[in-house]
Amino acid sequence: MDQHGGGDQFGHRDKCAIVGIGSTEFSVSSGRSALTLATEAVTAALADAGLTIDDVDGIVRCDLDHVAPYALAGALGARNLSYWGDVGPGGNAPCMMVGSAVGAILSGQASTVVVFRALNGRSQHRFGGGRAQPVDTTSSTAPGATTPPAPPRRSRRVGGSETTDELYQPYGLLAPGHLFALVAQDYTNRYGLTPEQLGSVAVTQRAHANLAPHAQMHDRSMTMDDYLGARMISTPLRLFDFCLETDGACALVITAADRAADLRQPPVLIRALAGGAPPDVRPGMLNSTTGRDDMSDLPGHWAAERLWQRAGLGPQDMGAAQIYDCFSIAVLLQLEAYGFCPRGEAGAFVADGGMTMGGALPTNTAGGHLSEGYIHGVNHLLEAVRQLRGTADVQVPDLEVTLVTSGPMPLASAAVLRRA
Repeated sequence: MDQHGGGDQFGHRDKCAIVGIGSTEFSVSSGRSALTLATEAVTAALADAGLTIDDVDGIVRCDLDHVAPYALAGALGARNLSYWGDVGPGGNAPCMMVGSAVGAILSGQASTVVVFRALNGRSQHRFGGGRAQPVDTTSSTAPGATTPPAPPRRSRRVGGSETTDELYQPYGLLAPGHLFALVAQDYTNRYGLTPEQLGSVAVTQRAHANLAPHAQMHDRSMTMDDYLGARMISTPLRLFDFCLETDGACALVITAADRAADLRQPPVLIRALAGGAPPDVRPGMLNSTTGRDDMSDLPGHWAAERLWQRAGLGPQDMGAAQIYDCFSIAVLLQLEAYGFCPRGEAGAFVADGGMTMGGALPTNTAGGHLSEGYIHGVNHLLEAVRQLRGTADVQVPDLEVTLVTSGPMPLASAAVLRRA
């Protein structure tokens, strides 16, 4: 394949760069609003790049963020905002958020774009619940009656609003953890995944986090016995197969590659971006996954085909990967979807040390969502930048090219980043 050269029929290859990164502390109770966290992360990213808010004319956020672009612009004192965007859905967004920034820059709609995600994911707006809604069923008092009206009765209404929740929630399939447990059980039935193989994802990532001072689980080690001894949440997923709940924010600054060469940090070039959806994509994570013959065949399969073509590279060229890990099973499935392992062999790959620093593909080198913090995939982009700059706490030697993925389902997006 073409190694950092050749023609660019896709237009965006290496044309833009990440020039600044910033984050807050990752904690379980920040005591601050999402807007305050976002402002802190963006301010840090601009300082990292050697830019000011006056240089920023674009802001891109995740569609689930509670901070609107104009609110962030106001908090920062931005005076030149000309482009803003919301990208989703949810965890599928981060690499496509970068793509939105690249599109704005290459089309002339903006010159310097901030991409951010802020969460009070532990202390305020906790993720992972169902969407059943309270309904007021109060009976009004008849005209002329002297008896006071009865207090409101509250019931739960499920479904509607363009969802298919009524097919799942009444039967106990309420949250993403339940869905990924179904996927993990289906995968286990097909390929014989063992608890130790699945646990190797969490144990490996915890070992990485123990070497990263900023990681939420920096000071909490974990053995395989700890993993296997943890309570079962939704079979076959145990406690440590689930991502953390985190208060925090992350931000990136993106600009054109020719401008990036003059800024404070060595630029990290955006080699390629791609999204993917299966041909039978349907609305909603539950509906789009459970309705398929093979729940473990992820949209990343379709994203990967486009990504490697656009990058002029392949999985064999990646020196590391930051893989979206809302649940441990998602890492195994994406290792296969992006071509690092044949179907059914990712469990053995990880158990044999494939994800470790000395392995074939060092993965989630700051601990990922399972042990670094859950900032909905944007922290994976920051870690990729640190790795390519050579400033990571758990550094892959001589890294030139890396993969970042966002969200395993119902859609997928991914990026190839490289050292300039």
